[in-house]
Amino acid sequence: MNSSETSVIMAMTVTVATTIDEAIQAHGEYRAGGTDVGARRNLDISHGPMVDIRMLQGSQEIGLAEDGSAVIGAMVTLQELADRPLVAERYPGLAGLAGRAANPQIRQMATLGGSLLQRTRCAYFRHPNFDCFKSGGEGCPARDGIHADGVVFDLGPCCHPHPSTTAVALLAYEASYVTHGHEARPLAELYGDGSDPAADHTLAAGELLTQVIVPPPVAGARAAYFRSTSRALAEWPIVEAMARLGITDGRIDFARVAVGGVANIPLRLTTVEAALLGRAPGEATLREAAKLAAEGTNALPQTGYKIEFLVGTVLEALERAVG
Repeated sequence: MNSSETSVIMAMTVTVATTIDEAIQAHGEYRAGGTDVGARRNLDISHGPMVDIRMLQGSQEIGLAEDGSAVIGAMVTLQELADRPLVAERYPGLAGLAGRAANPQIRQMATLGGSLLQRTRCAYFRHPNFDCFKSGGEGCPARDGIHADGVVFDLGPCCHPHPSTTAVALLAYEASYVTHGHEARPLAELYGDGSDPAADHTLAAGELLTQVIVPPPVAGARAAYFRSTSRALAEWPIVEAMARLGITDGRIDFARVAVGGVANIPLRLTTVEAALLGRAPGEATLREAAKLAAEGTNALPQTGYKIEFLVGTVLEALERAVG
């Protein structure tokens, strides 16, 4: 531990919560695995008291509901998602993605909830000498600065992609999320429409994500994930895509496609999905559908190159799902 890390840790108040009520009453920024919040604290862009929820009762469990849905605690680590047979057998796309995320050390610490709720990885947000909407300032310095890794679906004032790969997978699996005191809500509602530049998610202050619910598997469906990366920033994709396809009697009768790296929220590509239904899963079908991934893009001056990556990444995911 270096001296800057020591000073940050010594300066903050940490409350350890083992129950949901304790966590809610403690008032502070939640820390689970700490892989994101710790980095932000060390950069001095997050402040105030902290609530440690790593030992929250019941939050590390994975089980099945009566309807066959998987109920996954928010404190389950990415490595546990990758290793648990229940997940691998029923949701191979999610398990496979979790097993390739980041690096082994991060996967052992990073939690599902933390992955879904991590803050933007924009270099301007994480630089102490810049102010932006998300750091409490006004404006988006990336728009007039360097934004080559920015969005191609420009949905709001913030122009940096949402960083959660697990959100892309769970969007394709039509998952929902649960917070303390609320019924399950579709995962897409966790991110809204991208129009709020200050937010990376829609949770209210102090609202605690407790579970993710994944519907029962679709019989015969197969899934595949693919990401396009650069050598310089290999941990963060240029574009990523998850495809789920069901094929019966030589025709696609089920399709879900979600993408990341292209908007300030994870996106479902419903136009691509609709173009696949009822058709034979041949090369022409997949290529025609993948081209529709570019529909509605409004790239920034430095991000036009991503559109080709978007189409190619979606096509690769579709081809791998077909097998």
